[in-house]
Amino acid sequence: MIDRPQYLRRLDAWKDRDVVKVITGVRRCGKSTLMLLWKQRLIERYGVAPESIVHINLELLDNEPFLEYHRLYEEILRRCAAGEGRRYVLIDEIQNVPDFQKTLDSLQARGGIDLYVTGSNATLLSGTLATLISGRFVEISMTPLSFAEYWSARAHEGMTMQRAWSEYLHDGALPATVGFAGDETMLHDYLDGILNTVLFKDVAARLNISNIAALETVTRYLFDNVGNLVNPKAIADAMTSMGTKISSPTVSNYLEGLAAAFIFYPVRRYDVKGKRALRLERKYYAVDLGMRRMLCSNRVRDTGRLLENVVFLELMRREGDVFVGQGAGGEIDFVTNGTDGPRYYQVSESVHDPNTLERELSSLRAVRDNYPKTLITLDDERPVSHEGIRQVYALDWLLGEGEERKA
Repeated sequence: MIDRPQYLRRLDAWKDRDVVKVITGVRRCGKSTLMLLWKQRLIERYGVAPESIVHINLELLDNEPFLEYHRLYEEILRRCAAGEGRRYVLIDEIQNVPDFQKTLDSLQARGGIDLYVTGSNATLLSGTLATLISGRFVEISMTPLSFAEYWSARAHEGMTMQRAWSEYLHDGALPATVGFAGDETMLHDYLDGILNTVLFKDVAARLNISNIAALETVTRYLFDNVGNLVNPKAIADAMTSMGTKISSPTVSNYLEGLAAAFIFYPVRRYDVKGKRALRLERKYYAVDLGMRRMLCSNRVRDTGRLLENVVFLELMRREGDVFVGQGAGGEIDFVTNGTDGPRYYQVSESVHDPNTLERELSSLRAVRDNYPKTLITLDDERPVSHEGIRQVYALDWLLGEGEERKA
């Protein structure tokens, strides 16, 4: 199993607190593995007796009888009956159980139970839980492997960090793809299977979409336009011009479904001067670049945009909400707004050209405050300061600031 230390630390922080821990993310991003790692951690680090842990994976056929909320509740209570003390209940893919919130609410009300659940549909999970147990759950959003996790899993193979980076962009970051390195057929079949499952089961089935071809076209359009500002009308117009007539409301419905299934993350624009989010166009970033390459038939290899997508996912892991900045000097690739105030980021494949460097710096210079501003590039150089704007090498930054290279 590939270690996921960042998520384990978050579970450490919420352990034994009176909230349901809801781990969300796209299918096969590692949620079930995280549950196994957490179970192991409870036993080895915290000294929890194995019989005090109830772990039910609702994707297994063995557990099909528990896909009804009464039966699931009764089974958990039965397994909790043995022994004494606090119980730890781990449930994978809870959204497979209709009215699952009733089970969670009743277990939470009993006390003495620390609840952890995973799920693959944001709207179903957050909407249902928010209405029933408002204030009593915390969402831990999980993504495929970060580059640091990927490098940690592959560094022992003797490859250079630059080669690992190239394969990370090509193969994507779903944990299982680490085992397919170099086997294009297996990689394609695996990614194709996951994407089809998400589109057919997590999006089309839940939204009652019958026009699968149109849904796939919208998906391909978003993959093609990662990092570009888009809106439903522009997508509908582009599809209609290509012979697929579709309305803006239908496209909006598809976009919401794709975001709920964690295939894409919509990012709003942020007015840097007014310190507020704007309601207009959004950018969409892909959860996995391997899926993007496969659906786009290998024809989209814009390293700058791929880097931008990777940086977005990393900022989301580290800092939570991420926005696209709109300031007096133009667009800023990313703005985060944490408890310590905003941070500003520009991303560029290379700034060796003086004109490119000036263009990237100008947007940051136009922001008249003293909060951190960072330029992230693939230029393999030591960090340098441009009048307070810090330029860093992307791979060093992705491995963690201050971390030494291993190759």
